[in-house]
Amino acid sequence: MAQAQSSAEVREWIREKIRAGKFLIKSLHQRQETILNIAREIVKRQREFMEKGVAYLKPMTMVQVAEVVGVHETTVSRAVSGKYIQTPLGVFEMKYFFTSGIKTANGEGMSNTSVKDMINEMIKSEDSSKPLSDEEIVKQLSGKGIVIARRTVAKYRSELNILPSHLRKKY
Repeated sequence: MAQAQSSAEVREWIREKIRAGKFLIKSLHQRQETILNIAREIVKRQREFMEKGVAYLKPMTMVQVAEVVGVHETTVSRAVSGKYIQTPLGVFEMKYFFTSGIKTANGEGMSNTSVKDMINEMIKSEDSSKPLSDEEIVKQLSGKGIVIARRTVAKYRSELNILPSHLRKKY
């Protein structure tokens, strides 16, 4: 009788392990599907970036992608954490594509990454004997239809590890 009871216990233990294994496999497939759907949405929304470069990165939030994919924004955040996507421009962390935006004069949004890239290019091509001040950068960006505060330019410049104009001046 003891052997029959232990045999039933063993069968139930095996059934439980099989159920747990099936649940794990189902969860992995669901996670894979979520990551794939998020990646598809990134590619769809960032088509111009993929074709033309960093200057064409559009503002995109995790909330926007979560609504389309049908998950919560925290799920998007966890799903893209530590994940990378290969693009025609190279491999990027998926988080890279989630940027806040700056309104342009025509009402469209431009990602802050694109604006940082523009600021970086302006400073690279400046006359080192007369470096651009943050205010002059604001004016040049304004001429391109990008409305941005001087403080924001200073913040972006700092994030890019670029010194203020008076420290960049070469005599």
